[in-house]
Amino acid sequence: MPAPVIATPVYDDARTAVAFLIDAFRFEPHAQYEDADGNLVHVELTLGGAMVMPAIAGQGEYGQLVSTVGDAGKPTCGFYVVVDDVDAHHRRARDAGAHILIEPRHREHGEEYTGRDIGGHLWTFGSYDPWATPSE
Repeated sequence: MPAPVIATPVYDDARTAVAFLIDAFRFEPHAQYEDADGNLVHVELTLGGAMVMPAIAGQGEYGQLVSTVGDAGKPTCGFYVVVDDVDAHHRRARDAGAHILIEPRHREHGEEYTGRDIGGHLWTFGSYDPWATPSE
């Protein structure tokens, strides 16, 4: 079963954010809906068994409840995504313009790096998979 929790990072410009998430972080389009005027109103992106649905600040009832990272002053949460090849993922993200905050490094639980997307959200990509590792 795909992961039942779906993150909804908030952006001012959803189209640009979606393009960045696809290009830099390897998300894949799942669904996209526009209104009659061609405005983006809902997007679903997947990566492995996970999904994100980028939200648009100020748009719709949900958009009125949330703020962008810029409005908040700094991120209030981050995302951790399990990837097979941390170094290759890092190179792709860096080459696509992701701001790398913590270069790839080896940790006790595996490899990881942390970057910031164009909306200011923090993303850590690593080899540690808590679903595959038995808890002690």
